[in-house]
Amino acid sequence: MPVFFDGQKVDVGYRLDFLVNDELIVELKSVEKLVPVHEAQILTYMKLSKTSAGLLINFNSKMFKDGIRRFVL
Repeated sequence: MPVFFDGQKVDVGYRLDFLVNDELIVELKSVEKLVPVHEAQILTYMKLSKTSAGLLINFNSKMFKDGIRRFVL
C-alpha cells in the first residue's frame, strides 16, 4: 500500500492482507492471543488508506467467531 506525504510517495512497506472494494480491510493472524499491537496495526492501515471498516481475524482460536474483531473509524 503506497503512502503519500505532501504529495511525495514514501516507501514505508505497509502490506495489508486484503482490501475489499476499497471499503474493508481484512488483516489475518494466527497467534495464541491478539495483543494491542495487532489492533494498532489494523487501525494504522485503516487511517492511511482512509478506509472506515476493518476485520482482524485470528485463526488460532477454538471457535472461529471468537477470533474475529471488527473495527470502525
